[in-house]
Amino acid sequence: MTMQGNITQPPVLIGNTAYVSQSYADAEAAKLWPKVWQVACREEEIPEIGDYVTYDIVDDSIIVVRAAPDRIAAYFNVCRHRGRQLTEGCGNAKRLVCPFHAWSWDLDGNNVGVVRKDAWSDCLKADDLRLRDVRVDTWGGWVFVCMDPDAPPLRDYLEPAASMLDPFELEKMRYRWRQWLHFPCNWKVAIEAFNEGYHVAGTHPQLTKYSPKPTWSDGRGIHGVFGSQAREGTGGATAGAAGAADMRQGLADSLNQLWEEVNGTTTETMVRVANLLVEELPEETPPAEVQMHLMRRTVEEDARRGVNWPRIDPAHFAAAGNVWHIFPNTVIIHGPTFALCYRARPDGHDPNRCIFEVYTLERFPEGTEPRPANLHKPDMDEASWRKVLCQDFSNMGAVQRGLRSRGCDGLRPSPVEERAIINFHRVLADYLGTGAPQVIE
Repeated sequence: MTMQGNITQPPVLIGNTAYVSQSYADAEAAKLWPKVWQVACREEEIPEIGDYVTYDIVDDSIIVVRAAPDRIAAYFNVCRHRGRQLTEGCGNAKRLVCPFHAWSWDLDGNNVGVVRKDAWSDCLKADDLRLRDVRVDTWGGWVFVCMDPDAPPLRDYLEPAASMLDPFELEKMRYRWRQWLHFPCNWKVAIEAFNEGYHVAGTHPQLTKYSPKPTWSDGRGIHGVFGSQAREGTGGATAGAAGAADMRQGLADSLNQLWEEVNGTTTETMVRVANLLVEELPEETPPAEVQMHLMRRTVEEDARRGVNWPRIDPAHFAAAGNVWHIFPNTVIIHGPTFALCYRARPDGHDPNRCIFEVYTLERFPEGTEPRPANLHKPDMDEASWRKVLCQDFSNMGAVQRGLRSRGCDGLRPSPVEERAIINFHRVLADYLGTGAPQVIE
């Protein structure tokens, strides 16, 4: 038995059915995706009345639209006449008009136009013609949708992740860059690759210059979290320097590496401050003081350019870990002024393919927020993605092929560093009624 804090997690075996079975994928389509809250977009994608985003998940398509300055609405993307989808992608519309027969709806979902309606006499009732509503709510700047009228409210669904992440004020961050591609693997293979730090030594050996980067991991309700076991520093962007003989140089090396090889999980301001540590501090400065100096100077430099850091209690900062998996398909690597995020979705009904999105969020001075397009980058090379992400991506197809082999008898996640994945499959089993992790006797 393996001990983490006061919780004992026995080693378990997870069957490969969850990743390769068509019947399992069909069960997800019927019992998972219609029942959960899931990220459809960010609020900043629909700032003006009439702005909309089309969110597709397996067979369902949902229109998320800014119906009023203070109200977001969501509807099934289905014409009430003969079923054609009304929108695709994103855009702005005063009315939602079906391209097939020109039936139309206002942004509140009410039908406002039927061509030659008198042919139906009085048979077309307003409630029958109204677009079917989908539940919608916001948290952290994200717009979530849920197709289940009986699901708990979003806030309840997100706990305890929401309370742990609220102090980071993610709603005040904006996109810095956005990209997506298809993977030749199941969506869970993709999302789990970013739901643990155990893979760093094998997949990203260059990031282990100063330490092997051990992590802790846990399930929190239906969600998961992991963080660095580094005893020096504040974790997250600075954890890579743990173990450095000279913390000044270690932080500079680590943060420059993240900036160049990830283009996320730090900021240009923090990197610039880290590059001055050797000049600003004597060599014998204790590591903890170097860390505090880095944080203090970064806060000062950010404030000068109009970026104010949130006030986060150090104990809460540590307890929040570094990475949260929001069930079922979003991962947030959070920091005080930045976040690196992932979302994975099935590519139709094929259990061997998925759509994968990566984006960074950052705080910007008011009025300077960029509006980056969501770029399709299908090539898994460093011309399209940075080195660390390319290393991660190289595992996707290889894992899926291995899972499909008759030689695969299941997965054996670490009972210490991959506990969030174990919890993930417990929760999946609760929704689907199958596939629960089995204790290894």
